[in-house]
Amino acid sequence: MKNTSNIYLAVDIGASSGRHILGYLENGQIQTEEVYRFSNQGVQKNGHLCWDTEYLFGEILNGLKECKRLGKIPVAMGIDTWAIDFVLIDKEGNRLTDCVCYRDKRTEGMDTVVSGLISDEELYRRTGIQKQPFNTVYQLMALKEEEPEVFQSADCFLMVPDYFHFLLTGKRSNEYTNASTTELLKVESGQWDEELLQRLGIPSRLFLEPSMPGTELGTFTAEVEREVGFSCRVVLPATHDTGSAVLAVPSEDEDFLFLSSGTWSLLGAERKKPECSEESRMANFTNEGGYEKRYRYLKNIMGLWMVQSVRKELKDVYGFGELSRMAEEASSFPSRLDVNDNMFLAPESMTEAVKAYCRKTDQPVPETVGELVSCIDQSLAASYGESVREIEQITGRSYSRLQIVGGGSQDAFLNSCTARETGKEIWIGPTEATAIGNLLAQMLQDGIFDSVEEARRAVRDSFAVKKL
Repeated sequence: MKNTSNIYLAVDIGASSGRHILGYLENGQIQTEEVYRFSNQGVQKNGHLCWDTEYLFGEILNGLKECKRLGKIPVAMGIDTWAIDFVLIDKEGNRLTDCVCYRDKRTEGMDTVVSGLISDEELYRRTGIQKQPFNTVYQLMALKEEEPEVFQSADCFLMVPDYFHFLLTGKRSNEYTNASTTELLKVESGQWDEELLQRLGIPSRLFLEPSMPGTELGTFTAEVEREVGFSCRVVLPATHDTGSAVLAVPSEDEDFLFLSSGTWSLLGAERKKPECSEESRMANFTNEGGYEKRYRYLKNIMGLWMVQSVRKELKDVYGFGELSRMAEEASSFPSRLDVNDNMFLAPESMTEAVKAYCRKTDQPVPETVGELVSCIDQSLAASYGESVREIEQITGRSYSRLQIVGGGSQDAFLNSCTARETGKEIWIGPTEATAIGNLLAQMLQDGIFDSVEEARRAVRDSFAVKKL
């Protein structure tokens, strides 16, 4: 670990909000400071649910201006977001497609189209990525059916953080950890599967050789520098937010499972080799790329999106802490959901979807807010428990503890249910794991830390991490 006075900036954008978090090393500890926050939500555009990329980039710039106003200028910065979604741009850098949200319904039936060209079994063997109806491969096929002509004029495929990095620097890149989620990358080599793309009828020329976290793209364009009042280096973090979060898991060894708890729950283990067996495919586990080409062997679970949706339907009158307490008071409520049922992906009303599921399965229907949230939390925990048992069976390895990171780690009732359902030793924190992991990638690139292990020790020594 090297002493430094350098300040780094992580821009972490999630499905509901984004934040600019500065980080630096002081007396051997990582210090962080949130300097800007903004909201995010899907918008209806051209008949689809989309992300407002112009608004989001404007907020990225506003956060940079706030750094300038505070006199806290970073030497480097990087952006992480969710996975899956993308845009196509032309040779001049103009965006040709809307950034359609993965919760949009355009991918309905696309899995059948793809399986007619390549079987689910072969697709998993080649890519190691679990089948989800919204995966990038299905989105591209939907775009191909809806706007086939756009592929003729398109020059480059950019995922969401790639696009924002391009707007900052003018440099095009496909960062590896996010690219790995597309179901179009060879799982072993980490390169685009050109044969697969050819079979799907998607031009391989749109895809750039994947860049690893730690790659320096350059500095701001002259236009961006004029607008925000400074320039700095742009360094790729693990641009998939879970990739950054897992980098920040404060573990001393490999004997841990992680649960990145937020809008989605990502539960898994870090491995050196992928697991692409038929047993793994049938259990719907995925092999996503991580820092230093470590594999995040995990299952995507619907997550706190369900509670967030209920809270929104209640006009946000309850805080998340209050909802957790209400759920605990209703802990005897017996009904359980299959939280990964597609009916919970984007319902018009999450409350009604939960009630409908209970009616369909002949279970008691929740009547109070506490019963509703208790039903969701305990169902999530049950899914976590099942996933832990599947991981241990498939990998032939037993894990002693589960490290919960992310905003959902603050949900005390869900954590206690998770401990009960998994039977594991539970460690909580850090809450801002994604932003911290983003900062760590920049610091590793700068030589502040000599290894991932040293960086993780610094996280453990710098942030409140507690045993349940």
